[in-house]
Amino acid sequence: MTLDERLDRIVSRALELEAQLASGVSGEAFTQASREYAEIEPLVARINALRSAEQEAQQAEALLADPEMKDLAEVELADLNDRLPNLRQDVRLAMLPRDAADERSAILEIRPAAGGDEAGLFASELFDLYRRYADVRGWRFSIMDYDESELGGLREGIAEITGKGVFARLKYESGVHRVQRVPATESQGRIHTSTVTVAVLPEAEEVDVTVDEGDLRIDVYRASGAGGQHVNKTESAVRITHLPTGIVVAMQEEKSQHKNRAKAMKILRARLYERERAQAHATRAADRKSQVGTGDRSERIRTYNFPQGRVTDHRVNLTLYKIDRIMLGEIDEFVDALTQEEQAELLAAEGF
Repeated sequence: MTLDERLDRIVSRALELEAQLASGVSGEAFTQASREYAEIEPLVARINALRSAEQEAQQAEALLADPEMKDLAEVELADLNDRLPNLRQDVRLAMLPRDAADERSAILEIRPAAGGDEAGLFASELFDLYRRYADVRGWRFSIMDYDESELGGLREGIAEITGKGVFARLKYESGVHRVQRVPATESQGRIHTSTVTVAVLPEAEEVDVTVDEGDLRIDVYRASGAGGQHVNKTESAVRITHLPTGIVVAMQEEKSQHKNRAKAMKILRARLYERERAQAHATRAADRKSQVGTGDRSERIRTYNFPQGRVTDHRVNLTLYKIDRIMLGEIDEFVDALTQEEQAELLAAEGF
């Protein structure tokens, strides 16, 4: 089936749904028709815009033979020829299969890997990078867990980032981030290489993942670290183990055991949801560990080289020489390049 034939079928289906909705259908049939129409209506609008422009181009070409209209037709045709490739690309992209999780909020998890104290320090800087990026995008960045080391680094940081399309923009950040620089703890000025793992998980609702209470082992204990006398006297910290998968989530950020349990369950649902998504897609990893890698120095999706002031994303071979701006949260160039790369692969797979 050609692309034009596929577009004809989509437009015809939209007309059928319009007629069905106008006929006064009710109940489940109305709900299903409304949902399907809402899904394809934006695509139909793009198809109509493309076909309108194509028709105008044909009319302009016909006017080229008219001496009185030739100059005007040439101007109009040049404008249309500039617009048509973009209109066609918009239609192709709108036809691509969509990741159901793209519009969701996300859970961000950051942990130091190889590199000791320096990895922890860079982990805290990455945590701040994504906090700034969320601010720029107008998203809400809520810290769920932040375990700070003695040197001010990060042992583990978890945040909930709430907003429309968060996962679509941040899903490419999952993986191993490598930093090359002279650590603040290094007295001899030698460049060290350290790594940090980043995981971005789509937020899951209770309806997305069924969690059987019988599959959970819940331990409560006294929180450690900062928090004052309260955490030392009250068993407010919670550790939830999902027995079938072995996933463990511990939470002690709040002084309330109830709040810590709610946060831990939210993270557990996100990890289980991502696990199910991974198993449903043969091209993705089978579990969460392969998403973020082992943290070995040879594994990386992006390298931050401070002495040379550059950041390189190895998946798209894009290097930007503005590391200071990137650490302030300006990562859209990387995200856009990765989005376009994925779209190109999907277009090729779909035969567009």
